Amino acid sequence: MASFQLVNPFASTTRKLPDSTSSRRLKTHPQKNHRFKVSCNVAQDGNEKLLLVPDSKNLILPKPSLDTLNVDRRNLLLGLGGLYSTVNFTSLPAAIAAPITTPDISTCIPSEQGFNVQDSVRSNQCCPPMMTTTPKDFVFPKDKTIRVRPAAHRATPEYIAKYKAAIQAMKDLPDDHPHSFVQQAKIHCAYCNGGYTQVASGYADKQLQIHNSWLFFPFHRWYLYFYERILGKLIDDPTFALPYWNWDNPAGMSFPAFFETDGKRNPVFDAFRNVNHVSPETVVDLDYNGSDSGAPCLQQISTNLAAMYKQMISNATDPLSFFGGEFRAGDDPFGNSDPSVGSIEAGCHTAMHRWTGNPRMPNNEDMGNFYSAGYDPAFYVHHANVDRMWKVWKDLGIKGHTEPTDPDWLNASYVFYDENEELVRVYNKDCVQTENLKYDFELSPLPWLKNRPVAHTKPETTTKPVEKVKVPDVKFPIKLDKIQKVLVKRPAKNRSQSEKEKATEQLLIKGIKFNVSKFVKFDVFVNDQDDVPTSSASESEFAGSFAQLPHHHGGHKKLMTSAARFGLTELLEDIGAEDDEYILVTLVPKVGAEDLTVDEIKVELVPIV
Repeated sequence: MASFQLVNPFASTTRKLPDSTSSRRLKTHPQKNHRFKVSCNVAQDGNEKLLLVPDSKNLILPKPSLDTLNVDRRNLLLGLGGLYSTVNFTSLPAAIAAPITTPDISTCIPSEQGFNVQDSVRSNQCCPPMMTTTPKDFVFPKDKTIRVRPAAHRATPEYIAKYKAAIQAMKDLPDDHPHSFVQQAKIHCAYCNGGYTQVASGYADKQLQIHNSWLFFPFHRWYLYFYERILGKLIDDPTFALPYWNWDNPAGMSFPAFFETDGKRNPVFDAFRNVNHVSPETVVDLDYNGSDSGAPCLQQISTNLAAMYKQMISNATDPLSFFGGEFRAGDDPFGNSDPSVGSIEAGCHTAMHRWTGNPRMPNNEDMGNFYSAGYDPAFYVHHANVDRMWKVWKDLGIKGHTEPTDPDWLNASYVFYDENEELVRVYNKDCVQTENLKYDFELSPLPWLKNRPVAHTKPETTTKPVEKVKVPDVKFPIKLDKIQKVLVKRPAKNRSQSEKEKATEQLLIKGIKFNVSKFVKFDVFVNDQDDVPTSSASESEFAGSFAQLPHHHGGHKKLMTSAARFGLTELLEDIGAEDDEYILVTLVPKVGAEDLTVDEIKVELVPIV
């Protein structure tokens, strides 16, 4: 049984700011061959041992000057044609791009994408209150202390009481108040379920969507930033910070106990949760397929840690792989030319949404659907850990772990009501450094860093090269109504260590077209010639998963196009296939893939910068 010892106990949620801005960076690096073992009887009493201690207080973060990259090409577009939707820019050359810009909130319309409105238990009237339509420019907070977000499973009784009081104060507000619990929940619905179009950039016929692209991380960071400050304002505590659901750590791999009923009125309880998953003894599934795996506790923990390693290290070697593909003004979220979903968004993020939502509800409310997710207080605690993953990924100090530098990412913007009930426009470039936003995270172990998956089939037992394996001829597009196997040629083999340090080898699955009214998931394996359906994320042959929550519902089937990237460099090392000219890629449909097709599968070298 593993013994846990709390290294940084949550005694206070505040920390004094240093006299000068210090940059920080984690000094831990992933190891190649360690395994993490833990008992399933991990107590949630703060008694855990830090296996890898990221010295958060002494991290060194570079502080680049982003202002020099502030090239707002949206102004150029608007200058060409005047006002908003009066001009059709769809005929402009693709080279003239612009950042996504949230329009005047008066243009918001009822949300009808991603759920069945007739069967919905939450409102589709998701637009914000019209207190004003002119947003102010964002100003960095001047707080003297840092808000420190605690791990939910280690939160003290005093903190839990404060958190519940803040949520209750939010629920006590009138529903039409911009700070009310209902209005905060509607923010996610408006941005994710068709409330806004790209009218501010001249594309009134294009929906604004913050999922399935590089907008995912920054939008949710801003969303939680204002939500957290509003809660603090409601209880008159400028040091209040949200807890984070520490599902990447075995000690936090269960539903936080204080979210369930305790015999009294509990403001953080939500009736629309999967009743089979709320027990403190139930281990979360970070590779959830929509049905319980039935794996023993220790095996599930091992699978979770391996999945985290894949999503944070192997499949997140560069900004495109981690953040997701480019999404600019004029791009169609349902038919973008080259979209791709980031490793965390498609992985543990989507898995935890589905794992928490109620499968008995028509739209899998609350957490199982974007339109309703914000009505469960657990949503914000879940996304606090998603936000933490961004910071951890960057602070690892691994080459390539940096934010996008494209002006269209830096200048993408959204609007929110702040803690003072003022409408504020915010930009991606201003949320890159969390210290500028005056919040941080309580330290927590990162055991997945030592949980690199192991090979299911040992290289020395392979009897024949993979290119000699008989595989049926495949003609694209392929339909994923069954397991599909494809031989894919690599651009290079037997790469040297210096070559690997300059470029990462990635598997790219392009043109994934799927029915967006369904929860969709398929798994990807490389060179697994055995019984693939019984394989798991804990094995090296497992490259990763593609998963999506519903984005649309209507009278007819609507297809969405996306793509997925998976790292191959470490995978091929682990299975002894670096000298193979071809790899065998196996796609295993898990749920909702009956109508799914794939246009192309290829391997490419992506420079590490």
